[in-house]
Parts: sequence; structure tokens; C-alpha cells
Amino acid sequence: MSLLVTGSIGIDTVETPAGRVDGVLGGSTIYFSLAAAAYSAVRIVGVVGEDFDMGLLEPLAARKIDTGGLEVRAGSKTFRWHGRYAGAMDAADTVEVDLNVLAEQSPPIPDDYLDSQYVFLANTHPALQLEIAQRFSNAKLIFCDTMNLWIENEPEALRRTLGAVHGLVLNEGEAALLTGTPHLVEAAEKIRKLGPKYVVIKKGSNGSLFLSDDDLFALPAYPTKRIVDPTGCGDSFAGAMMGYLAKVGTLDRDAFRAAIARGTVAGSIVLESFSVEASATATQAEIDRRLGVLKDMVSFE
Repeated sequence: MSLLVTGSIGIDTVETPAGRVDGVLGGSTIYFSLAAAAYSAVRIVGVVGEDFDMGLLEPLAARKIDTGGLEVRAGSKTFRWHGRYAGAMDAADTVEVDLNVLAEQSPPIPDDYLDSQYVFLANTHPALQLEIAQRFSNAKLIFCDTMNLWIENEPEALRRTLGAVHGLVLNEGEAALLTGTPHLVEAAEKIRKLGPKYVVIKKGSNGSLFLSDDDLFALPAYPTKRIVDPTGCGDSFAGAMMGYLAKVGTLDRDAFRAAIARGTVAGSIVLESFSVEASATATQAEIDRRLGVLKDMVSFE
């Protein structure tokens, strides 16, 4: 089944201990769609400015990602982000951000996309997420992402959005901020009371936690030896997770566990290059190899 993602598409400048890149492809929609395309047909809804070099989208074309929902807005400029990582690279410091077109009206959703059964609402204002979620009221699965900015400044809008989606994916700091507890199982339980049936809490190098009606599942991170750039890890995790769920078409315990394992692997791949180079060139053989390593890691008598 087709999977739709809507979120940011941008131009990044990134500094890490491994080096610096300027003017590279970035944005939540990009990272998500490349990871998801390993499993499912992907449709993107996004907007860029007239300054955007369409040649940057060649990795999406190579993965046959449907970009029919991409608007190139005349008179506007593309979202740009400059981030810097240091030390363990657990989080980026934003050096500069220019919202540009992201501060304007959201892009339209093509009519022929409205039959999408799997929908991911990448991080943006929760009111916009709610507006889109309501257009997919018959979807089988809608997940959203969020961030500290909305948790702190738009709590009521976020609560309305959480009441309209099936699942939420967020990191451990965001989960603690949203629920008032640092204990992740308790936090996930509190989030489920706000509406989402499925909660995925990302713990970075410590793996992830999943909670649903019938499952509590924790998985470690894949042991990546070479970390170049963590940008897009969380979006890649969500992309592979949602892509796999769309592929298998079921939402049971085993499907979610397998999907989270694939999200874990996708996150480990994108770490190993700047921008989308590693995720755009990852082979199915490499994905399967890492899945085998991960499965062996958690196997015991």
C-alpha cells in the first residue's frame, strides 16, 4: 500500500567531528522517504522555494519515490538549516535556521494521494498536522512526530493532534517533557492516554521502546562503528518502520517488532555519511546483513 509523508525539505549545512558539508539535501521528508522506499511505494507532500536545485532530488528518483506532491513555490526561498554536532553527537546545536517557505502556507495534497492508507506527519506545527490528519480519516495508520517547541508552546494544539492520530514517535527527552516523567514506560503509558494507540520512544545510542495494547518491546541500537553525521536518524527510523508496516499490511505485535528492527537498521545506516549518501545507496543485502546482526544480538535462551 502507498505511504504518504509530509514534512520539511531543505538545504543543510552540517558540522561534525568528521568534517563539514554545505548546501546538502536535508529535511524530514527526504530522510523518511529514502528509508521507507526500501519497503513500500512512497508519496511525498512538501514545498520548496524557487531557489531549490531540483537535481538534488536524484536520489529520490532513483528509488522511484513519487514527488507529485512537491510544490515549487514562486517568490519563496527553501528552508535552510545549519547545525553543529560535538562530543558524542547526541544532539545538534542549531547555528542558524531560515524557515523561509516553511513559515508560509502548507502545500496542497493532490487528490490522487487521498487514498493513502499509511500516513506520516513529520515534525511541524501540530495544528497543521491535525489539518492533514483530518483529511485522512479513513487511513489505516497515521503516525506523527513532534518536538520540544510544540510541547512547550502549543500544548493544547498538540493534544488535539494526538487525539486524531494512531501513533506517536518521539525521543526520550520529548517524552519526559510531554508527560512530566523521566521513566519511559510510564511516559509511554501516559502518552497512550492522550490518544495514540502506538508509542515509539527513540533513545538514540540506547535503542528504542515501543508500547501498544498488547506489547512492550525494547530494542538496542545497532552497533555502528563509524559515526559521521546523525542528522536524519530519527526520520530514517520512522521511514523504515512505516515503510515495512505498509508493506506487510498488518499492525499486530510481530509486525511492529519487525518494523522497529528495520527502523533501527535504517538509523544506523544514515549515521555513516553526511546528508543522504549512505541511505540513498544502501543495498537490500546490507540491510539484511544488519538485521541479522541485530537479531543475533538480542537472541538468548
